[in-house]
Amino acid sequence: MRILEIAAGSVASARAAQFAGAGRVELCSGLELGGLTPSHAVIARARDALRIPLYVLIRARAGHFLFDASEQESMLADVEHCVRLGCDGVVVGALDADGDVDVVFCGELMRAARGLGVTFHRAFDVARDRTRALEAIIALGCERVLTSGGQRSAWEGRSAIASLVEQGGPRIRIMAGAGVSPENAGPLIAATGVAELHASARAPRPSSVRYQPEDDLGMGAMPQDSDDATIRQLVSAIQAAPAQNV
Repeated sequence: MRILEIAAGSVASARAAQFAGAGRVELCSGLELGGLTPSHAVIARARDALRIPLYVLIRARAGHFLFDASEQESMLADVEHCVRLGCDGVVVGALDADGDVDVVFCGELMRAARGLGVTFHRAFDVARDRTRALEAIIALGCERVLTSGGQRSAWEGRSAIASLVEQGGPRIRIMAGAGVSPENAGPLIAATGVAELHASARAPRPSSVRYQPEDDLGMGAMPQDSDDATIRQLVSAIQAAPAQNV
């Protein structure tokens, strides 16, 4: 079964994803930073709002994926919060100082998840040996890994993604993400054999602000939300995609 997962940076984006036909939401904040853990209140509101599966990104900060003891404690507490709220899954990932999967900490995250679904996120793409990393992720018991094939976009990494699909076989699901659009979704499925795609489908949020200062003083760019028209186009492209090219 093919599925589109939407990376939603707000409850409004999560609602838009559900309305437009997405199969799953990955809830996060800080999408411009690659995604961070959303607030507890946002997680709770999204859980109340959604009927489709809700996965929550667990990432304490931007930057590299080697987390210190304090960050690890926070991430474990965030996973436990998701369990209490009845989320369907969490999205995790951590590497050690040598660029390998941190199997000790990731094992703690898996145990904290207590039966929730677990996706290993794109920390995988910066591991020093992705073939070895995939075997470690499978051994941990993750149900899927999100990857661009180690490239800036999934389309650029399509050959590597196809190899990962072959390596993982029935043991794990490979979900392609980064730069996924209505135009390349079908060709990407055909080229790789993935059944799951991940996208944010963002567009600027309409604003009622009348006064805009000349200098925002570094307060950040205008907010964006997932666009339901783009999501519908992605869903249609995924459903219409041919089987993998032989």
